[in-house]
Amino acid sequence: MNDGHTTDAGDEEEPVTDFDPDSFDADSFDADSWAARFMLLSDPNRLRLVAEMHARPGSTVAELATRIDITENAASQSIRKLRDQGWVRSEKAGRMVHYEVVGDAIVHRILHDIIGVGHLTAADRSDHAHPVTTD
Repeated sequence: MNDGHTTDAGDEEEPVTDFDPDSFDADSFDADSWAARFMLLSDPNRLRLVAEMHARPGSTVAELATRIDITENAASQSIRKLRDQGWVRSEKAGRMVHYEVVGDAIVHRILHDIIGVGHLTAADRSDHAHPVTTD
């Protein structure tokens, strides 16, 4: 038995923190809310869109659709679902709408910790996308 939690490649991962099962409160655990979150990410196009918006904040629907090879209509519908759940914010600049992942959304942490998706720094953004401000 290996207690050192390793990846398939054998690289050491960060240790898992100890969990005290007596500290878990089943009454306060909102399984429906978590199921809804995971359901959003279960759609491959939504997951690709989230990863693209995270990597290139300020992208438009047309840019996102082109990058993941779906129609603008499909991208728009998926983005609307993500925005309705508070995972994505938008800013209108003239006739263009720019999107990015909300920084405090759980999906932001999932992208970094589990999937390993990074994003542009603030200095890099001006070269690649339009910045989006908070609503």
